[in-house]
Amino acid sequence: MSHHLTLLDGEMIIDTLPDSRKQERRYLIYDMMVLNNEPIIERPFYERWKMLEKEVIEPRNYERHNIYQGRNPYYRFDLEPFRVRRKDFWLLSTVNKVLKEFIPKLSHEADGLIFQGWDDPYVPRTHEGLLKWKYAQLNSVDFLFEIGSDDREQLFLHERGRKKLMEGNTAEFREVSDPPSSFSGKIIECSWDPDRQVWVYMRIRTDKSTPNDINTYRKVMQSINDNITEEILLKEINEIIRLPMYADRIRMDSKAHLHTNSARRR
Repeated sequence: MSHHLTLLDGEMIIDTLPDSRKQERRYLIYDMMVLNNEPIIERPFYERWKMLEKEVIEPRNYERHNIYQGRNPYYRFDLEPFRVRRKDFWLLSTVNKVLKEFIPKLSHEADGLIFQGWDDPYVPRTHEGLLKWKYAQLNSVDFLFEIGSDDREQLFLHERGRKKLMEGNTAEFREVSDPPSSFSGKIIECSWDPDRQVWVYMRIRTDKSTPNDINTYRKVMQSINDNITEEILLKEINEIIRLPMYADRIRMDSKAHLHTNSARRR
């Protein structure tokens, strides 16, 4: 099955293979806006997510299998610059298992959880209804770091597309041998040290040419100040999944799934 004018939303990650330690790029698709020139953004998320597997992943796997059966393959999937798969989503009731068992075994970095509305249409740009939770130590901000003519270390963000000096914010470069001057002019990712009230250098963002917007900074600071720990998160989720409306929705979706599978068998 060929695709034309199909628009996907996803993220590029770098997997480190556990045995060989070899690194490879992988594109994780988590949403789809257009399929063969047909807009699907108004459909609920669960439909779009299921369509990713049926309309994108399965056809690719089918074609790959058929090509490899032939003597003269007309397309080399193994030469693609990155692998492609659908990103997994789980029910709220599995969050504890995701945090304790799934994330620690991932071959790429994961900084937390995203709570996606099951019935939501696709929302471009910033989706205010999309809830994100990060591990406290991974609540980070990307700054532009510069050293001024007076040797003063400065952190900048963007506000309305322009550089904004973050007065009173400083960064510490721990566990690095290079002097701070070597980071001048670079985008650096920093985490917050609440005890010392300073930003701590994590890494250079070689994939970015601009710092975070001031609004992103404010949201990160709000998340830091909220201080929602893993224990608090799990406690709240356990209360939610006990609600009758949650159980009713799961039951309704299960019946719909069984009905769909039954119709396919006929």
